Order: sequence, then structure tokens, then C-alpha cells
Amino acid sequence: METREKFLPEVVPEDKVQPTAYKVDGAGPVPPRLRALHDCDVTFHEYQYYARLTRAEQEALPPSRAGKSLLAYIVPNLQKSVAPEVNASRALRSATAGAIFYLITTDILGPFGLPYAFATTGWGPGIALYTVFGALAGFSGYLLWDCFMELDSFQFPVQAYGDLAFRIYGPWCHYFVNILQAVQLLCNVAVIIISNGEALSQAAKFKLCYAICCLVWALAGFFLGQIRTLQKFGWLPNLAVFINLVIMFITMGAAAHSDPLYSASASSAGYSIDPKLVTPVDGVYPPVQHSGGIPNAGNFGGAVNGMMQAVYSYGGCMIFPEFMAEIKRPRDFLKGMWGAQLFIYVCYMVYGLFMYGYQGQYVQTPAYLGISQYGLSTAGNSLAIVSALIAATLYGNIGVKVPNHSHLQQYFRRVFQGSSAVNQIRYPVYWSIAYVVGAAIPDFAGFTGIVAASCILQFTYSIPPLLHVGFNTMRNAASSEPGFDVATGQVEVQDRGLSRWIRGFFGRRWYLNVFNLLYGMGALAMCGLGCWAAIENMILIYAVPQLNAFGCTSPLDASA
Repeated sequence: METREKFLPEVVPEDKVQPTAYKVDGAGPVPPRLRALHDCDVTFHEYQYYARLTRAEQEALPPSRAGKSLLAYIVPNLQKSVAPEVNASRALRSATAGAIFYLITTDILGPFGLPYAFATTGWGPGIALYTVFGALAGFSGYLLWDCFMELDSFQFPVQAYGDLAFRIYGPWCHYFVNILQAVQLLCNVAVIIISNGEALSQAAKFKLCYAICCLVWALAGFFLGQIRTLQKFGWLPNLAVFINLVIMFITMGAAAHSDPLYSASASSAGYSIDPKLVTPVDGVYPPVQHSGGIPNAGNFGGAVNGMMQAVYSYGGCMIFPEFMAEIKRPRDFLKGMWGAQLFIYVCYMVYGLFMYGYQGQYVQTPAYLGISQYGLSTAGNSLAIVSALIAATLYGNIGVKVPNHSHLQQYFRRVFQGSSAVNQIRYPVYWSIAYVVGAAIPDFAGFTGIVAASCILQFTYSIPPLLHVGFNTMRNAASSEPGFDVATGQVEVQDRGLSRWIRGFFGRRWYLNVFNLLYGMGALAMCGLGCWAAIENMILIYAVPQLNAFGCTSPLDASA
């Protein structure tokens, strides 16, 4: 057996530690509270040891449902949880399974791109793809949860997606994941700023400068960014879910009793497939059309770009670890996640099939922008603005924290922890950058497509299985070893290097490792295909002059 000398982490609350319990002069063990934020010397065995202690303590807590009324289930944030300890890591973990359901639903529930996906893929492929994407999104959430349960603890808390990557593959993966996450969150906020700008310009009958319509939401983000923790979101996620449902009912009713918004056909799904499908002849627009299969087999890129709208809609795994980090009993996360995924899947299917059935190739993304009746269009747009702003606040809140917790805090800890001025300006700077990024890209579907392919697809479909391969391999390799000795601070391992990885990969549940490896590699291939399709779509759209959010004319204004 090979022995590696290690520091001895803390095993009791800090207020109960005796002064002589640890030696900090370099000759003995050092407690976790004195380690760097991301210490490469902490082994997988130590993470497991403290994770098991934490899970045991959390399992001893009373269930979240104890003493709750039916109203508390519907609006879970009405009741505040009390932290079991004054320890900071414990005090921050107060969310319930019900709150997680609403947070995930707020993050993911964006069915307004699904009709566009159906219009570009057809009935059969659209239904099949969305079913597969939904099931795999739930499975990926489970894989992240499995990693979290054995790597997170009060002593070594997992605060972000990148923390899991660090503890499994090391610093290089940590940096890659955090950079990609920061890019996606920024793009998500940019997308919402532009979609809200378009909705506001349409509600104002294009009489308000389009640049102002977008800028006003960036300014709103400056103030909403002051919400610093998920717990303080309170009833906002709950409200956003019900608002989205109301928007769906309004747009479905409007689509069933009015024509599509023909004046915006240049930004419709049909235009990205074949412009002839939405081009008027002698002033008459083609009738609404549907397809059982891919509408235009010669434009495979258009179908793939529509499929990326499906990926974009399901892209919630990116911030699942942040949600897990704030739940009182992490085991309850699965209840909230599976409930949310089932709810989202049903809503997506009903809404997408209905809207595609009535508007066909004329559907827009977001779908509520394709309503021709001004009154119903304004009602839907107004509600969509509120819902999207809540989601943007959630993205911006976490997006600002990612670089702070992951990189900047390590090198400028005193500045970021001690300067309130820096903490105040980072939110306006973040939202300003998001505005510039979104404003410069007028092709909404192309923008969301490339974000889905390059970022969202990774966090939901490729990174989770590849992370779990490494995690399960390390778990299998450690299962037959004495592991971490809390009395001596030593870690005993059987072997190192390639032989250890091979032994772990083909250990317990080796078939899951094989499946996840194929799953992850397939998702990476899909990433390349999606990026190609999004670029092809942008080339088609940019073949004619486009409007952006730096000018006063809205892209939806057909009279421009």
C-alpha cells in the first residue's frame, strides 16, 4: 500500500474545537477553514469523508413537509426555514424541495421557442426530439446530484458547477467550466434583454425608440441585481411560473381566433427553412402549412437550428449545483427536479403542438411575438416582460458570482470581500455588457441557436455524463481502499495513474460509465453540428440588411 501524508480536516463545529486540536505550524494537520478556496491537496477520499458526515446530519433534520399546509406547498417561500446551526455553510442551506421546483421551473420553463422548433423539424421529429431531450435533461440532473451528494460538505461546500469539475478533474476543468458558464449566463441575460425590448417595442406600436426599449431592461437589472441569494427571491420564482402559464393561455387563445402576424414573417420559422413559404404573392401570404417530417430536406441546417431551440429550452442543468447548495436536505432535490421536468415537458408539448397547429410556418421565437391582435399581444408581451426579467435576475445573480467565487476572489479576496463599492458596480457592469452583446446581434433565433449549441448543450448534455464518468471511476477506485484516516490525516491508496483509472472505470456499474462516455461524446458531436447550423442560419438572415438594438427601428416593424 502506498501512503500519502495529508492534512487533517476539521470534524467538529468550530466553536467546539479545543485550542490544541490542530497544529498549524506546518508540522501537523491544518483544518479546512484555513485552506485555500480551491486546494488541490484535498483528496477525493477527504471530500467523501466529510460529505458523508454532512449527509448524515442533514438526514437527521425533520422533513420539509412537517407542519406545512397545502398553501405552503403551492407557495413554499411563505414559510421561512430555520438554519440548524450558526455555522455559515449550514445557515445558507434553507431552501426546500418546493422552492427548488419553482426555481427550476422558473429557470427552464420557456416553452415559447418550442413552436419554432416544431415548425423547423415537423410533427414527428419534433415530438421525438423533445421527448428524448426532456428525458436526458432529467438524467443529467440526476448525474450532477449523484456527484454533489458525495463531494459537498459543510467543511468543503460545493457552491457552483465548476466546483464539481475541480474536485473530479482538477483546475483545468474548473477554469473551462467556469468560463463557459459565465459566457452562457451572460448570453442568457442578453437574450432576455433583447426579447423584452422587442416585446416592449411591439406593445408601444413601435413609437418608442427600440434602443431605449432594450436599454430600459438593462437598467432594471442594475437594481434587481441587488438580490444576492436565492432565498431572497422569495415568491418571485413562484410568480414567474404562474405568469408563464397565463402567457401560454393568452397566446394559445389568440392563435386559435386570429391570423398569424404576417408582417413579421421575415423573422418566422418558415423564413429560416425556405423564404418562399412566407413570401406573399400579389400581396397574399401563403396559407398556414404543416409537415409530418422535416419540412425542407434540402435545408438540414434549418432543422438542426430549430432543434437547438429545444436544447435552449431545456438548458437548466447549468445552475443545478447552485440550487443544491442552498437546499436544506439535498436528497429532496430530486423530488423538486423530477417534478419540475415532468411539469415542463407536459407544458412544452401542449403549447408547442397547439401553436404550431394554428400558426404553422409563421410562428415566431418567442412565440408570443407572433400574435396579430394588438390587445392580446400587449397582454402577453407585458406578462412575458415580467417573467423574463425575473429569470434574467436569477441568471445575473449567479453570473456575477461565478467569476467572483471561482477566480477573482482567490487573487483579490480582500478587495472583493471588503469593498462595498466593488460589489455595487459589478452588477451594472455585468448588465451593461449583456446589453451590448445582445444589441449587436439582430438574429434572435440564430443567437439563441449558437448559445444553445456552444454552451447550453454542454452543461445539460455533455459535461454531466463526462463528469460522472470521472466521479464514478474515482469512487470505484477508492471503494476498496482504507481511504482517509481521520486520526492520522493520512490517505492510503492502492495505486496511481492509468492503472487506477482503468480499475475504477471497470468497477461497480461499469456499464453506466460506458453509457455516459458515449452519451457525452455524442453530445459533443451535436455541439459541432448545432454551431454549424446556427452559423448557416445567420448567413441566411444576414443576406439582407438587419436591424439591431443600437438604432431606433424595431426588427418587428414591417413598415421600416
